[in-house]
Amino acid sequence: MFQHIHPYEPFFPIGATKLIVGTLPPPRFTVGELNEKDVDFCYGSSNGLLWPVLDKIFDLHLKYETTNEAANQRRGFLTSRGIGVCDIVHSCERSKIDASDLGMQNIKLRDMIGYLQQYPKIDTLIFTGGNSKNGPEYFFRKHLKSYDKKLEVVSNDVPRIHKFYIEDRIIKTVSLTAPSGAANRAIGSMQEYKNRKNKDAKFNTLDFRVLQYRKFF
Repeated sequence: MFQHIHPYEPFFPIGATKLIVGTLPPPRFTVGELNEKDVDFCYGSSNGLLWPVLDKIFDLHLKYETTNEAANQRRGFLTSRGIGVCDIVHSCERSKIDASDLGMQNIKLRDMIGYLQQYPKIDTLIFTGGNSKNGPEYFFRKHLKSYDKKLEVVSNDVPRIHKFYIEDRIIKTVSLTAPSGAANRAIGSMQEYKNRKNKDAKFNTLDFRVLQYRKFF
C-alpha cells in the first residue's frame, strides 16, 4: 500500500475570510518527484486547473514551474485576497498509485472545525468539487456529523451553496465544479455550457470555470 500523505500544511493568511478545501494533491507531490511544470505549493499540479482559472480571472501572470518564485506568487495572491487553503484529507492509503479520489482507502481527515474555531473571520468554504464519493464536500459532511452538525441547503443550483453553524457564526460553503480534467465531461453535459457553446464555438471548459469561479473569489 502506498501511504499518500498530504505534503503541505494548511495555509492561513492573517485575516483570511475564505478557505479553499480540496482532498489531496497527486502522489508525486508526497514523494517529491515533481515535473518541471509543477509548482511546489497547494494545487500546483501541472494537470490542475485552479491556478489557470484564477490567473485568467485576476490577470496574475503566474509562472508554471518548480521554482520558489512561482510558489511565492501564489502565496502572495492568496494573502492579498484573504484566502486560505486547507484540504480536508490528511492522509490515505492507495493500492494503485494515482490521484483518483475513489482510490483512497483508510482515510484520515483533518479537523476542519478545529481550524475554523482558530480562525473566526473565515465565513466561506470553497470546495473544489461536489458531493460525489470521496470529494471534499462528501468528506466535510462526514466530518460535520462527528460534531453533530450538518449542511443546510441555501441553493441547489450549480454550484450548490450550503451553510452550517459554529455557535452563532454562519459559514457558507460553495461546491465548485472540480478544477480537474476529469470534470470536463460533467461540464460538457450541463445545459448552461451547451447553450454558451452553441452561441460561441470557441467557448471551452476553462471559460466555463472562469465564469463560475469569478463569483466566489
